[in-house]
Amino acid sequence: MNITANTILITGGGTGIGRALAEALHARGNQIIITGRREDVLKDTAAANPGMDWATLDMEDAAAVAAFGAQIVKDHPALNAVILNAGIMKSEDLKAQPFDLATVEATIATNLVGPIRLTAALLPHLTAQPKATVMTVTSGLAFIPLAATPTYNATKAAIHSWSQSLRHQLADTSVEVLELAPPAVATDLMPGHAENPNSMPLAEFTSEVVGLIERGDTPRGEILVERVKPLRFAEANGYEAMFDRLNGAH
Repeated sequence: MNITANTILITGGGTGIGRALAEALHARGNQIIITGRREDVLKDTAAANPGMDWATLDMEDAAAVAAFGAQIVKDHPALNAVILNAGIMKSEDLKAQPFDLATVEATIATNLVGPIRLTAALLPHLTAQPKATVMTVTSGLAFIPLAATPTYNATKAAIHSWSQSLRHQLADTSVEVLELAPPAVATDLMPGHAENPNSMPLAEFTSEVVGLIERGDTPRGEILVERVKPLRFAEANGYEAMFDRLNGAH
């Protein structure tokens, strides 16, 4: 992925990692379009970054995603990259009665089905570009679960697997498929993340990610900051010990 001169759509771009990436890539000379559910935060982010565009989108709404995909390529015909960042992360008590299926279904719709729907809507346009990128955003928890957030972990593991298949199927096209797998980052994704001393500072994470993209340091199509590597490679380096360490801390 070139670090400049792209037109990039970023879902969940009004807050957290999405906003940080939007601002960093905007500063590198890219045309950025951010989306999300909340119009107020999108407006605030765009106002703070003159030239950035925004549009609301609910990733749970199948019809809205399809319509958005059709409209965005009309409004931005130079679109050549999408960062599928929007996501929700909630703790779940699997022993609770009644079982909280609403959280399960919302998490799957937003984190898994939504990105697949939007990719499907955009692929005909992206494959027609000379060079294009689809970047999924998963998590270190795709590789080893935090037991308190079971559905979140499962959706991220599924998107990791789906990204690998998408990359293989698009290998003979102009579309590059990248996967960004963050560690815990100091954002408001979950209560306490921003204040947790074990969370990676957002500015530090963003700077390292942009540096990896700029250098093309994306082995296997994965963008991995140093802090996430113990989770990413836990299967090879002591899965049970890492699982106990991760979940013992929670």
